[in-house]
Amino acid sequence: MATSTHSGPISKKRKFVADGLFYAELNELLTRELAEDGYAGVEVRVTPLRTEIIIRATRTQNVLGEKGQRIRELTSVVQKRFHFQDGAVELYAERVANRGLCAQAQAESLKYKLISGLAVRRACYGVVRFVMESGAKGVEVVVSGKLRAQRAKAMKFTDGYMIKTGQSTRDYVDAAVRHVLMRQGVLGVKVSIMLPQDATGKTGPKKTLADVVTIVEPKEDVTAAVAPVSGPAAPVDAYGAAVPGADAGKPVGAPMF
Repeated sequence: MATSTHSGPISKKRKFVADGLFYAELNELLTRELAEDGYAGVEVRVTPLRTEIIIRATRTQNVLGEKGQRIRELTSVVQKRFHFQDGAVELYAERVANRGLCAQAQAESLKYKLISGLAVRRACYGVVRFVMESGAKGVEVVVSGKLRAQRAKAMKFTDGYMIKTGQSTRDYVDAAVRHVLMRQGVLGVKVSIMLPQDATGKTGPKKTLADVVTIVEPKEDVTAAVAPVSGPAAPVDAYGAAVPGADAGKPVGAPMF
């Protein structure tokens, strides 16, 4: 993915670090460049022929630009910055299926609402309502900083169901953080969205939550027909237990000869 500065094979450790740096710098570049176009993340796919970079956004037409001019400019910037060969990197734009379930899109939306001067409560409750109407299980919006007075504080707006720990948090919760440069100082905005479970994997994760119990209806009992035992039954005592050493057909206590 990222090219090495020194010749020769690169170690696994250095490759992971280089790939992480490449992704972080690319994400920062696209966040700043495409903030107003509903940028919602990037995916890097490495194939034997080229490196494909898929930009997820709510307004893909703005990302592409007139006759694809803007996407070509971004491709040129990425190619020169990361020293790709000609034709070795391709940029694509992909529309976000449901922007109400995308934390990055909602964080950007809230950021521009606050910059335009909308009241914090009204802006946050608008985002919370829109996310819940889009089918989310839960949402949490936190705004911290100098909101009105000189003293900094944090305000939290929640709705629905939200998990905080475990592997399910990584699978189900989509979170995004943005910094809003206001006149009185910097505000921090964090949006967390709990995605719904989706068997198709389009609007949410396929696997169910760890604590969801599915009760399966029992199958109908099919009793097999038991063939009757031929011959006399073995003798039993007063408690119903078989008498050891007794022959079938002879009463208990009778001589064994």
